[in-house]
Amino acid sequence: MSRLKTSLPESLAAEVKTAIGEWQSGGKMQRFWQRDATLWTGDDEAKWLGWLDITEEQIAHPVELRNLAKEVWSAGFKDVLLLGMGGSSLGPEVLRLTFGKIAGYPDVHVLDSTDPAQVKAFENKIDIARTLFIVSSKSGSTLEPNIFKQYFFERVKQAVGGDKAGSHFIAITDPGSKMQQVAEGDRFRHIFFGRASIGGRYSALSHFGMVPAAVMGVDIKKFLDRAQEMVRACGPSVPVEENPGAVLGIILGTAARNGRDKLTIISSPDISDLGAWLEQLVAESTGKLGKGIIPVDREELAAPEAYGNDRVFAYIHTKHATDVRQDAKVAALEEAGHAVLRIAMADVYDLGAEFFRWEIATAVAGCILGINAFNQPDVEASKIATRNLTSEYEKTGSLPAEKSVVEDDGIRLFTDEKNAADLARAAGSDKSLAGYLKAHLGRVGAGDYFAVLGFIQMNAEHERKLQAIRHAVRDRKRVATCLGFGPRFLHSTGQAYKGGPNSGVFLQVTCDDILELPVPQQKYSFAAVKAAQARGDFQVLAERGRRALRVHLGHVDAGLVTLTAAVQKALG
Repeated sequence: MSRLKTSLPESLAAEVKTAIGEWQSGGKMQRFWQRDATLWTGDDEAKWLGWLDITEEQIAHPVELRNLAKEVWSAGFKDVLLLGMGGSSLGPEVLRLTFGKIAGYPDVHVLDSTDPAQVKAFENKIDIARTLFIVSSKSGSTLEPNIFKQYFFERVKQAVGGDKAGSHFIAITDPGSKMQQVAEGDRFRHIFFGRASIGGRYSALSHFGMVPAAVMGVDIKKFLDRAQEMVRACGPSVPVEENPGAVLGIILGTAARNGRDKLTIISSPDISDLGAWLEQLVAESTGKLGKGIIPVDREELAAPEAYGNDRVFAYIHTKHATDVRQDAKVAALEEAGHAVLRIAMADVYDLGAEFFRWEIATAVAGCILGINAFNQPDVEASKIATRNLTSEYEKTGSLPAEKSVVEDDGIRLFTDEKNAADLARAAGSDKSLAGYLKAHLGRVGAGDYFAVLGFIQMNAEHERKLQAIRHAVRDRKRVATCLGFGPRFLHSTGQAYKGGPNSGVFLQVTCDDILELPVPQQKYSFAAVKAAQARGDFQVLAERGRRALRVHLGHVDAGLVTLTAAVQKALG
């Protein structure tokens, strides 16, 4: 089992040692396993701890998943496309990108974007007539999986006929959900149920993670056995100082309370997507009531002097796939006195153990921060804002008109009244794109973080260009930076951006969509949904008093070139 090694500044190490003693003397891990809600806020936390024993339940019923894997292959399915969002998609995506295409099993893809170009790109990757679709939605009422299902069910009907379409679909959902009704009505091949006491981001070891894992050919028994080792190691009778999940959580929570609230995730190349799953778990669980831990994923490592004292670095790697340069950079951070946590996994099958360790750690950090680690109030606020906008579209055939604050070089800038006034004042007579970006980036100060929120197709080229922007800001401002693609980040880091500490400076990037792609049975298209999600997201950021600016590109590729040049000019 992978072990945690720590290198902490002296003052933080002392506080962590004290906190571990308090957790031991107060019997807090026993209370944790007894589902004592008063460890958090005394609200409904006890209702959301079903993940503590889900691994044992999964191990007790291995035949069901083994039979599913055989059935999918014998039915001749060449591809599997999982349609989900947030907790229902990020875990399977980590497994797919880590284990890759396993010989003798179908190729698994994960769609979690309403960008019409992205939806179409996934459609073009697969042979519809030989694809199994997994519709994954805990509540069954989440917008994105529902419209994905509507779109691809229609495509399958066209390819194989209405009578056979349902046999190309599997649902993973909670009992009694709307998705269960849909699946039964459309005669899905199977319905697998989640557990109502497990929230989406804590569901990776439940059917939401294990059904896709089985279909892609992961050795489920081996995976869950590793996870169960971690469950036992984190159990109530283990001394707190020896409990790998509790110690990690105490470090994270204590560090955040003392200003080290940016968790920088460093992962070896073979598990590079783990950070995307950790982002949701940590941000959505801890970022509320003005508190929280801001996860920083895929930020390239720099020299130690590029960082302030607001970071904790978590270096997670497998023993046989260590990147030598990466390892040297982490060693330099330790040498310079930064807070560094090292976790060395035996191999990729230790992911199951890490899922559980980090779930325990995140819940423990929530106890220390004094928040409910299982709700997501600001995510719900964004959903409501989006729903209002899509309802408006259904009534009128368009979204409400907007007025830009600046239009320059084919790019338009939008923001709310307060941000507009602040930026106009700071920009002075320079009303250009670069002038406003300079004013906006000028608001980034010590202890802040900068986040690029791209409501554009998520592909390698777009990511490369947005990464260049975030790193330019990091190097110039010496602050933590984040990059998220919408709408997936709305169900992940979006909670912390809106409900966590007001230390974020946000640059939202939207674009004109060449492709509309209508949603069957709806009056709106995927492009309209994505636009409503971006506007709804921005509206809630503004309502929470966040420093935010939206950059709307015309043609996305040309616009990104212009934007990158303007950011460089703004940074001087």
